[in-house]
Order: sequence, then C-alpha cells, then structure tokens
Amino acid sequence: MYIPRLKKKYKNKIIYLLQKKNKYKNIMEVPKLIKIVINIGVGLGIKNNINNILTNLELITGQKAIYRYSKKDISGFKLRKGIPIGCMVTLRNNIMYEFLDRLISIALPRSKDFNGLKETSFDGYGNYNLGIKEHIIFPEINFDKVNKIHGMNITFVTNTNKNIDSKFLLKYLGLPFKNDNIYGKRINKSKTN
Repeated sequence: MYIPRLKKKYKNKIIYLLQKKNKYKNIMEVPKLIKIVINIGVGLGIKNNINNILTNLELITGQKAIYRYSKKDISGFKLRKGIPIGCMVTLRNNIMYEFLDRLISIALPRSKDFNGLKETSFDGYGNYNLGIKEHIIFPEINFDKVNKIHGMNITFVTNTNKNIDSKFLLKYLGLPFKNDNIYGKRINKSKTN
C-alpha cells in the first residue's frame, strides 16, 4: 500500500521529535494535521469563469471541489441569494499529504519573490492560513489555457489549540517560515554593507 512521503516522515520522525521536545506523556497528545481546506473566492466580476476555476482547483488538488453560494441578497453588489461566488475543497489523509508535499517542494519555490511564510498567520487555535496570489505556481496548471489569474486561501487545520505546537508541527513537515526561531535563534536576512 502506498504511503505518501510526508506521512511516513510524520510517523517515523516528527512524532518522536515533538514528543521529545514538548515532553508529551502519551503519543495521542502529539499534534497532527487533520485537514487542509482550500478556498477560492471569485466574487461577481468573473462569475462566468467559475467553471474554469473549479476545474483548476480540481486539477491542483486531485479531488472534487464544490461551489460556494451567496447566502443573501445585496443590491449594492448586484448579488442574489444562491449565486455561486467561490469554490472550495477539503483534503484529508493521503491526498492531504500529497498536496502538502507538492506545495512545499514545487509550488512555493515557484512563486514570485518568495522569501518564506509569515509566522503571524496563526489564528490562536492552532490553525495556519496561507494566501497565494497566483494559482499558476502549481505545475498542474497549463499556463496557455489560463484566462485570468486568481488567488486562493489555504488553511491548515491541526488538532492542537496552541499556535506554538502547530508551528513546530508545520515546520517539521517542511513549511518554510520567514524567521526561523524554532531552534532558539533567528535568521536575519538583511543585507550588510
């Protein structure tokens, strides 16, 4: 049976590292990644293009995506209740680890002027939010067939309610944070003359 590379790494190394670092008595206390939720809000400006965006999201994730519909009428935005205004997909288990591996090793290094992820994007409950401005950083997207470039929001949901535990978990999984102060030192990338 196939097991993704990051899932093996989590089971063989990361659980041990987190248990040793935080002195968990039980292995069930060790934080783990539960799911990854990807949202794309298209608004009303490109509502005719929402089918292409849904197809792109399915190509990127390898899983069926769903439409998100407006919940109420807003006349100022010419919005009616029940109009599709976005797409979303929830990834779990092996598909989640495969997506995370492609995000870390292929997509993020391809993004323009990438210097690392912000450490301040935790929500206080152990979840991390990442915004991507261009969906074309994923290799599954054929750039010649793209009509309009759009962004997406990626949420990493963990089973812990502490930001620091979640940060350790995501750092060990391979997410490249800007200022790496997990090991007690801060990397300064400022230029010296």
